[in-house]
Amino acid sequence: MTVETWVNRLCKLSPISSLTMELVKFDTQKIQNPEISGVEYQKGELFGDHVREYLLEKWGRLSADCGAIDTPLEVEHIVPRSKGGSNRVSNLAIACHQCNQNKGAMDIREFLENKPSILAHVLKVAKTPLKDAAAVNTTHTQIFETLKAKGLRVITGSGAGTKYNRCRLNLPKEHWIDAAGVGEIEKLTIFTSQPLVVTAMGHGCRQMVQMDKYGFPRIGDKAKKPVPGWKTGDMINVVKGQNAGLKAVRMKTVTSKGNFDIREGDQILSVSRNHIQPVHRQDGYNYSF
Repeated sequence: MTVETWVNRLCKLSPISSLTMELVKFDTQKIQNPEISGVEYQKGELFGDHVREYLLEKWGRLSADCGAIDTPLEVEHIVPRSKGGSNRVSNLAIACHQCNQNKGAMDIREFLENKPSILAHVLKVAKTPLKDAAAVNTTHTQIFETLKAKGLRVITGSGAGTKYNRCRLNLPKEHWIDAAGVGEIEKLTIFTSQPLVVTAMGHGCRQMVQMDKYGFPRIGDKAKKPVPGWKTGDMINVVKGQNAGLKAVRMKTVTSKGNFDIREGDQILSVSRNHIQPVHRQDGYNYSF
């Protein structure tokens, strides 16, 4: 598992005493099972973030009234407060700005009276609680158990809490910054503007021969490694030739005859094996900035 591999590597290099991970998108304990208890959502800034994440997950991150996606979404009341509606989470939905404005103080049944199928869907989803099992990603749970087995203190947070920290500290939306802002933090100092990007690439396909749909071999046996000492994924420096000066580029194709192909950004370049020096042997990951 990639996370476990890198925890082991970092623990060998640094005196790490604790680990922090984002376990869930929102903390259902913060909401206290709102579909049953009817806890109102206007109970502080962080509490509102948890409920908003809850609603986004429950409504599939699209507008409940029109199905719009990739647009800013707002929390709306299914039954407006002016007509006796409450702030219970079961009376809340997610809608785009235009639908929210058009609905105004109308009841959802009045607003969607000409769209019976959408109305039926909204009323059904509104009364359906999002179970805790749907909120907790099973992969995250397994990662959490793996980290605990390391014997280090593991601190967990939620996606809603991470978003709250980002907004409170006025930080840009970047995954690596979010990773540093998980959990309860007072302040966050960023020492770099460009982290090392590590991508799991694997060690190639181990299938010896490709099959057709009937299970018969379609091509010949898998070729052996063509050049001893070199393989796809090696990181190299180019020290000679027209591409001299390139550093820490990834080997893309290794051939027994002719040149090797390397990847520089979006370009594929050809270099002679006599013009390169290895800097890092293939270990299943690709490294870039």
